[in-house]
Amino acid sequence: MRDLLIGIDAGTSVIKSIAFDLAGQQIAAAAVPNTYDTRPDGSATQPLDRTWSDCAETLRKLAEKVPDLAGRTAAIGVTGQGDGTWLIDRAGRPVGDGWLWLDARSAGTVRTLRAGEADRVRFETTGTGLNSCQQGAQLAHMCIRLPHLLDGAVTALHCKDWLYFRLTGERVTDPSEACFTFGDFRTRSYADDVIAALGLAHLRALLPPILDGVDTTHPLGAEAAADTGLRAGTPVALGYVDVVCTALGAGLVTDGLEAGCTIVGSTGMHMRATPPDGVRLDGEATGYVMALPLPGLVAQLQSNMAGTINIDWILKLAAELMSDMGRPVTHSELIDHTDDWIAATPPAGLIFQPYISEAGERGPFVHNDARAGFVGLNTGHRFPHLVRAVFEGLAMAARDCYAAMGPIPSEVRLSGGAARSRELRAIFAASLGRPVRCSSREEAGAAGAAMIAAVATGVYRTMPDCIADWVTPYLTNAEEPDEALSRRYDALYPPYRHAREALVPVWEALARKEDTGHA
Repeated sequence: MRDLLIGIDAGTSVIKSIAFDLAGQQIAAAAVPNTYDTRPDGSATQPLDRTWSDCAETLRKLAEKVPDLAGRTAAIGVTGQGDGTWLIDRAGRPVGDGWLWLDARSAGTVRTLRAGEADRVRFETTGTGLNSCQQGAQLAHMCIRLPHLLDGAVTALHCKDWLYFRLTGERVTDPSEACFTFGDFRTRSYADDVIAALGLAHLRALLPPILDGVDTTHPLGAEAAADTGLRAGTPVALGYVDVVCTALGAGLVTDGLEAGCTIVGSTGMHMRATPPDGVRLDGEATGYVMALPLPGLVAQLQSNMAGTINIDWILKLAAELMSDMGRPVTHSELIDHTDDWIAATPPAGLIFQPYISEAGERGPFVHNDARAGFVGLNTGHRFPHLVRAVFEGLAMAARDCYAAMGPIPSEVRLSGGAARSRELRAIFAASLGRPVRCSSREEAGAAGAAMIAAVATGVYRTMPDCIADWVTPYLTNAEEPDEALSRRYDALYPPYRHAREALVPVWEALARKEDTGHA
């Protein structure tokens, strides 16, 4: 009896395979760390073959937990980390390592392209601001600076596309990643003027056909079946990019309500669902527009380069100091204290700009030299004040992102591990001035991929039917914003904006000193 669906989610730090029953209840999970390599030149890469072998391992581990997994699996859906460039040759072999979204080497090329006259046309067609994360920018940079990296390349894939290729042998990509990088979000197809604006017309053949996994599946191949322990011929659906699958599973659209959704993960993703004609394109040419696996809807997004990475940084400082003093603590122990520290600390006492990533910021402004910092420190501030300021900085960044997209949606759904913090939920609700809900579902991204497989194989007739069973019952009650706290954050937001705008020349001066090697 085929009574299970598998969702694969290959994130930046971990690859997960999750088994669900046909009604959306999670049955079992298996995970493997997803490691990548970085170098001082800004590169962030990952061997393609290792990513596949790690993915296959999660499926074998899942089979150890679920009796007769192979015989019971009705379909598989796969999603993965977005952006990046994963090149393969004619035989399907990797051409070098995959460039991840974290790779910053194309920053100079991005600055040049964004300054050109053609970039506004590219932006208005894709709805997406160009940044160094994207495949278009990375391919353009390779053409200009590292052309040897393209030798032998026949197809340019993304992470999930590579895994789909290994699962099925098909070279395809989905509507979300194809269109925000190279296409038109209104038609869900490639756009020649976008490809030309990136200087990539001569590489047009690298781009694979666009496949909507809601409509079409391919069978699991014999080699992949041997690697994973699953049955050859099992239908496999190509999911949309992980951000879309997570938003789908977390409740971006439920019961016809087009809500907002914020994913507080390694990055911060802030999005609203809207018909294409409701997209508001900002003057700074930032953000993303991504197709949703729902007719007539897209997700408009603004994305912070760093989300919980800021929290990890401040807690790592504490852990290192305590270890140096002979009192080592774990990250989880410190996380358990954050709500208590925040609750005991007055709000809005400091400004923290959460631009901790070495790649700078991409939303709602693009600046590769942007850096994190505290504003307003005095001798009375202690470590808990810094922790609270970091959490508030993430909420201010979310508000900044929503402001660039128009009115804040009437309700916002929070997803990501940090959303388990009651204080973070309260801070976000007050900062946005909107009620927030969370999903009790632990693996929203894998669930979104499995939902696409469920609709593709006829388990559900439509995606709204699937959402009614898989998403709506898992939403928590709405948590209303505290009015007094909202007033404090209304007062904090203008100086937060002023500080990040005023510090631009400081960031640039610091970057010049790093480039020249001056102290």
